Amino acid sequence: MGIHELAIESFLALTDEQCEERIIAAKAKLGNRLIILGHHYQREEVFRHADFSGDSLKLSRQAAQSGAEYIVFCGVHFMAEVADILSGPEQKAILPDLAAGCSMADMASLDKVERAWQELSLILDADNQITPVTYINSAANLKAFCGRHGGIVCTSGNARAVLEWALNQREQVLFFPDQHLGRNTGYRMGIPLEQMVVWDFDQPNGGLTAAQIHQAKLILWDGFCSVHQVFQPEHIDRFRAIYPDAKVISHPEASFEVCQKSDEVGSTEYIIKTVNASPPGTRWLIGTELNLVNRLAKIGQAEGKLVHFMSPTICMCSTMFRIDPQHLLWTLENLVAGQVVNQIKVPIEEAQPARVALEQMLAISA
Repeated sequence: MGIHELAIESFLALTDEQCEERIIAAKAKLGNRLIILGHHYQREEVFRHADFSGDSLKLSRQAAQSGAEYIVFCGVHFMAEVADILSGPEQKAILPDLAAGCSMADMASLDKVERAWQELSLILDADNQITPVTYINSAANLKAFCGRHGGIVCTSGNARAVLEWALNQREQVLFFPDQHLGRNTGYRMGIPLEQMVVWDFDQPNGGLTAAQIHQAKLILWDGFCSVHQVFQPEHIDRFRAIYPDAKVISHPEASFEVCQKSDEVGSTEYIIKTVNASPPGTRWLIGTELNLVNRLAKIGQAEGKLVHFMSPTICMCSTMFRIDPQHLLWTLENLVAGQVVNQIKVPIEEAQPARVALEQMLAISA
């Protein structure tokens, strides 16, 4: 802890209501030196303080375009890394709680991906045949790996455009860390399921034969989002039996079977736009994170729409939930006192190649 740093312990005992006024006051004192970015999955008590809200791609762009000295990211670790990579050297990216990570991102480490690349290189000419694609839900060093190997980053909103670009570069794609986004996107592009294989990173050669690797268009990392795996096809079947005229929309991190039974599949931004654009009286079953669904339900109720969460089991992004009003207030009042806490700084040797992969993505998505 820095000499003048305000201790977190004195903030944790505060109620959300006590934090509210002080957060507003700290924001006012910092003025345009500060920008707060809030991911759609963030809890409402924090989300309401965001200057900009969105999914990963939208917030990545806002981080890059922001002139603020302090970028406080109410999201998870990899998002703050992206903000640091894309922002200027005079800007500081900050994560209110360093424990806010992503279990899916943790499923693909640099060591495991480099080992996979070495194993693939013994079977085929990986550097000339495979384009590595990492979902933005990954560590900065994996984005750097893609940058060094002619690869790219994607989000759930631009995954199709990115995969089309990647397959135009080389014959095959190694896609990590989320197999479901890769499979759902690839299938909608017309790639047969038999040309998509899953790389089990705990097995030699991913548990695949040389023939399976040679014939695959997409080599999918065996990773997943635990939040989106709670949704099951039976949830949709039961809902349709009660409400046959209802619409179903799911995030592509959900399983193939869930997405196949859905009327619409898309990113958080796509889900929001689709539900908001639907006429009054429309009933929706939504397969994505609970905080976002609750927000849409509240808006929809005022517009005569009925919005339901797909799973009977309550499930939210537990790591995102670590960003609470107490940690946000602690961060802001330290900034007011001239002390930067929890700055996220990506080493230059990672940041430069990662930026190459990110800027390639942004160019495709422009």
